[in-house]
Amino acid sequence: MNIQGLDYNTQRERLVMTEYGREIQKMVDHAITLPTKQERLRCAKAIVKLMESRNPQIRETNNYQQTLWDHLYIMSRQQLDIDWPYDISQAETIHSHPQPLQHPTRDGQNHLRHYGRLLTELFERLKQMEPGAERDELARLTANQMRRDQAAWGQGMASEERIVSDLARLTDGKIQLDMRTFRFERLNAAPQQQPTGKKKRKK
Repeated sequence: MNIQGLDYNTQRERLVMTEYGREIQKMVDHAITLPTKQERLRCAKAIVKLMESRNPQIRETNNYQQTLWDHLYIMSRQQLDIDWPYDISQAETIHSHPQPLQHPTRDGQNHLRHYGRLLTELFERLKQMEPGAERDELARLTANQMRRDQAAWGQGMASEERIVSDLARLTDGKIQLDMRTFRFERLNAAPQQQPTGKKKRKK
């Protein structure tokens, strides 16, 4: 709803640095429009003092005056033409955001989440190993861990056929377990909860 005469933040231009508020941003925008460098610089110095009073904790940082002038440069969107009292060549790096770290499941293998990162690495290792006793042992350990993970994620349900199929698929067919001879380890049953209440004695 748009009511005439009311000014909503959502309708305003987005602030460059929200910690200084909209009034200081308006002052910066005004400073840009002043006709001479002397006027713009005098206005800029007044704005920096106001920024410091608005954000007093900045004094706890080393060389905070440099930081304030860097912030002013950023808030002016690099449009304030003055003789800057500080070197503002690195100012834009302050406001840059680091690249987000890649989530372990964002590598095209979301379907393997129930097996976990460790098993994903084991699948890759099995694909590179030569046939032999060492690979057979690692395949046995991997299959049993897959079964434990499936039981944990599947609320106690673990399909041995599914595990054999997954292991073959995820190792590009390198590991083919024979269901007639391969034996999975027995899963430990979850301990039953003991009743907390005391039973009444029968009279």
